[in-house]
Amino acid sequence: METFHMTDIISILGLPYPMRGQNSYYVRCPCCDDNPNKKHLNINIQKDVFRCPRCGVSGGIFDLYSLYTGIPREGVLKALTEKIGRPKCVERPKVQILPRETAVEECPIIDVETRHATYSALLEKLTLAKDHLQNLRNRGLTDSDIEILGYKTTPVVGMTNIAKQLQSEGKYLAGVPGFYRTENGDWTFVREARGILIPVRDRNGLIQGLQIRLDNVQRRKFRWISSAEREDGCKAEGWVHIAGDIRVKMILTEGPMKADVIHALSGFSVIAVPGVNSLLRLKPVLEDLRKFGLTEIKTAFDMDFSTNRHVQDGLRNLLALIDEMNFRFGTYVWDPRYKGLDDYICAKKIDRNIL
Repeated sequence: METFHMTDIISILGLPYPMRGQNSYYVRCPCCDDNPNKKHLNINIQKDVFRCPRCGVSGGIFDLYSLYTGIPREGVLKALTEKIGRPKCVERPKVQILPRETAVEECPIIDVETRHATYSALLEKLTLAKDHLQNLRNRGLTDSDIEILGYKTTPVVGMTNIAKQLQSEGKYLAGVPGFYRTENGDWTFVREARGILIPVRDRNGLIQGLQIRLDNVQRRKFRWISSAEREDGCKAEGWVHIAGDIRVKMILTEGPMKADVIHALSGFSVIAVPGVNSLLRLKPVLEDLRKFGLTEIKTAFDMDFSTNRHVQDGLRNLLALIDEMNFRFGTYVWDPRYKGLDDYICAKKIDRNIL
């Protein structure tokens, strides 16, 4: 049985086709994307439907044609027939409703300026628990440092209400990792185990995403805040964190919290990758920092690299990348009784001029 399909419509409208192997993809929404680089309208060519999680416009193939051409929906069939001929059956194709776990539609990530505005407003509505405040003080941070960094305790309840407040303030939630829609269509924020929320910032100080330092785990203590695989959710992307101004020489370490502590205690500017084996986003960041004067990099990974083969392999790849990019580089070592450079600086009260 032949019908009109989404591929017919996008061809007539001149919309881009999905990449090979993709059934669902995003294009610029004609209703709410005022920037050509923003793409919030999801088109599913397998189900013959579309939807924008940002403004809510949605429908089937006739609705999409009407949206882009301005032709009333009741006149779309005639218009299509005149353009591509009449199929044997002109019924709207039935959309197969898949089980929820396989039918989730995620949002494309939104620009960093929008993420920063939403995350900043979110963090302003949260507090820092007394035990988390003490934990950060024990690392050598002052209360002023902690306030500037914006660390907060993970929320436990009330996230749907906070999401509504953020929307009422004009903040976008679609495309911001951590936010997603519940089954009844309300926006909310992921509920994580208790821990400290850590803003992960770019060279301009904008919050790219959030990490969480979990309280009661032995492994993978630091994790990304993500709402991947949730309705209208969005995955985190393993961003590189910058603590401090861009300088000729900068330290490169693992983890944004460690970078923040090193910077606060020593004054040295620090680059932080999510992990020694997470280098995917590092190269373009280093290329960008070079434009602003970076010429020398000192790696400072935890002292267990000397006995941990996994860390050794990652560090070897990292140094090869830095060398390939023609940066001057070296490695800081310190008393192995202190695992990280942040621990060592905190214990010894090292002045910035010693580094």
